Amino acid sequence: MDIQIRKVIGSDEQDITNVVVSAFGDEEGQEIADLITALLADPSAQPLLSLVATAHENIVGHVLFSNVCIKNAQRVVSATILAPLSVHPEYQKQGIGGRLIEEGLNRLKAAGVELVFVLGHPDYYAKYGFSSAGIKAFDAPYPIPPQNSEAWMVQELRPGIIGHVRGQVVCADTLNEEKYWQE
Repeated sequence: MDIQIRKVIGSDEQDITNVVVSAFGDEEGQEIADLITALLADPSAQPLLSLVATAHENIVGHVLFSNVCIKNAQRVVSATILAPLSVHPEYQKQGIGGRLIEEGLNRLKAAGVELVFVLGHPDYYAKYGFSSAGIKAFDAPYPIPPQNSEAWMVQELRPGIIGHVRGQVVCADTLNEEKYWQE
């Protein structure tokens, strides 16, 4: 199957919503789709990177990376958070999510981003270079319950940042709500 990855354009909004609702169900999917719309319009989320995967010109996956800052860091660090990632159920388990992540990380690295955070399934995101952020002295915006602490992850896109910078991650205003940080 020929999958293409490209940046989101204005006319993609409804197709992205359809993918997200299909992937997460009506209630949770609509909440996530609304979050995406809000993040795209949120000045505090900028700069951001929004990518879609297409098959036969139909959108089958989406990933969004939005700007974060690190409170009390020893220096200014360029950082983003990956949230959310969605793949239509008919296209899951075919590597599309991974391709979206890898393409996003490559583009972010080329743009000078130094760290990327994610709150997600540790086994899945570890395959793409993410590892536990808490033990590296990066606190999540809200406390993560101990049983889920491994889900708070980071990836260094520029060597030498981890170990020299630490602090609390502060997300865009839209994502900086406690409800997004609970399991």
